[in-house]
Amino acid sequence: MPPPDAAFTAYLAAEGFLDELVAELGEVSAVHGRLVLAPGLARQAAWAENVWHAPQRLAVASIGDAARQLRAIQRNWALYAHGLHRRAALIAEKLPKVSAKPLRFGDPAPTAPLGSWTLLDPATVLAAPRCASAFPNGVVRFVEDRAAPPSRAYLKLWEALTVIGERPGPGDLCLDLGASPGGWSWVLHGTGARVISVDKAPLDPRIAALPGLEYRQLSAFALDPASLGPVDWLFSDVVCYPARLYRLVETWLAAGTCRRFLCTIKFQGATDHETARRFAAIPNSRLMHLSHNKHELTWVKLG
Repeated sequence: MPPPDAAFTAYLAAEGFLDELVAELGEVSAVHGRLVLAPGLARQAAWAENVWHAPQRLAVASIGDAARQLRAIQRNWALYAHGLHRRAALIAEKLPKVSAKPLRFGDPAPTAPLGSWTLLDPATVLAAPRCASAFPNGVVRFVEDRAAPPSRAYLKLWEALTVIGERPGPGDLCLDLGASPGGWSWVLHGTGARVISVDKAPLDPRIAALPGLEYRQLSAFALDPASLGPVDWLFSDVVCYPARLYRLVETWLAAGTCRRFLCTIKFQGATDHETARRFAAIPNSRLMHLSHNKHELTWVKLG
């Protein structure tokens, strides 16, 4: 663990992907459950669902003292418990409650500051008043629609659009690559955007029947950007190797006909860290692991 006066950052790994985060960060100084401490200021870390900025150690004499010290820093705290669960729960009970109600899609992300804390040992709290995510431990929950979407993939898109704070609007032209069975097309249609859904496999009949939605039955990789002209958003949830998706994105970037991209990078077998780094290096883009992602990352470019 770094000495008390050394600058360090804490990164909370996505559930099940601690090894990926450690490999991405390189040098780490300590690991507490899924919480990875690494020297220096915060870096881009796609496999972290939350980043704790400038965490501090608090020497605490008791449960009440821990709660008092946290309340003295700020009001809102989220607990990450990796051990000492009973003691941590007793401290949390003495802190103000933080609303964790599921969002309705379209509602903005919370704006109130939310810190994170954990117990390193019975007498030491690690606390960060400022975190990258506005959601407790980076987990976004929604009021789900269990009737209309043909699969649960729509939750990934709901989360991504909520996190970036942007989404298509009426009149925008959205291209949905790898659309079948149509969960993402259903989300995009609901924003009022015009949607072209592309997949060799058919859409769910309920999605195909949506007014104003155009379906093209062909491979996403066979689509020529020049055949469409300007596109406002390109979305891709295509199942393919990451390197192939990267080549597809390169083609569209070179064409210059689309400004906004939101793509799922799906890893099949071992994590392709090299291709992930290539996506992360694309200017004005962001690579992240959503709480609704599995062994995959979401890549976004907005300009």
